[in-house]
Amino acid sequence: MTQDRPFGLLFLSVGASKSGTTWLYSVIESHPKLHFTPEKELHYFHYKYANKEILSHERRLRNAKTRVLERIDPVRSNILQVRRKLQFMNAYLDDPLDDTWYANLFLDKPLDAYSCDFSNFYALLPQNAWAEIAEKCEKLKVLFTMRDPIERLWSHIKFHLQMTQQTDMLAKWGPREFREFAQRPFIWDNCEYGKILRKMKAELDTNMLYIQFYEDLFADTGSALTKLETFLEIEPGTYPEEKIKKTVNSSVNRTMPDYFPDIFKLEMSRIAREVEDLGYRLPTCWHVWD
Repeated sequence: MTQDRPFGLLFLSVGASKSGTTWLYSVIESHPKLHFTPEKELHYFHYKYANKEILSHERRLRNAKTRVLERIDPVRSNILQVRRKLQFMNAYLDDPLDDTWYANLFLDKPLDAYSCDFSNFYALLPQNAWAEIAEKCEKLKVLFTMRDPIERLWSHIKFHLQMTQQTDMLAKWGPREFREFAQRPFIWDNCEYGKILRKMKAELDTNMLYIQFYEDLFADTGSALTKLETFLEIEPGTYPEEKIKKTVNSSVNRTMPDYFPDIFKLEMSRIAREVEDLGYRLPTCWHVWD
């Protein structure tokens, strides 16, 4: 890490939302060359380029309370782990929010390890952000994971309604309501794989960007992890079997309505074609669009 490259070795996983990124984080966080802070999603670049409210004082204080302070159990908690989390929160709650602030969140990492930041908001960054981020890294690695777009969309809708305690809408809504809800930017923008990929590919060298498919990740996890390690140029890790088999951040169990794919047929066909036009071979299990 130098003054002109304050981010050092940086590994960003940028989505897509509901494409297994939280599961992947839970599996690889134990790798000695991958350093995660106690807060998985730092959102700094989303703050810098898009939304200042994402790291407001109120939001950071809420995170400190719910994700650290309220989880301290005087009987069961490990005092060294608590101390590390409190030291992190001291930096996390600091001001001003700038590149030095972000770099300081990783001060306790080994010099030869990546600073790791998994935030699905980063997939939505403006194109110019990628060149600027790369210029401030000694080495930048960016992972983008895609999932069958209609399956991803259904999962995203379910998860959002679950988190906002509106799962009853899944039984009440029909095609019109689902379409109107799905077209809200915070849901739909995550579907636009072609747009996302074009922005990143325009600014990042080929050795900086790795594209992974959700379906491949779970069809052959061992191979997928090996390919990711090769991209990151790190030695093979040993990952707990219980983490690999564990389901995380699952959405409410409700089957996609038969009519749901047809609501978005034109858009999904376009998205799939855009991905193929960029040179990527789609998994055979993706929905087929005429």
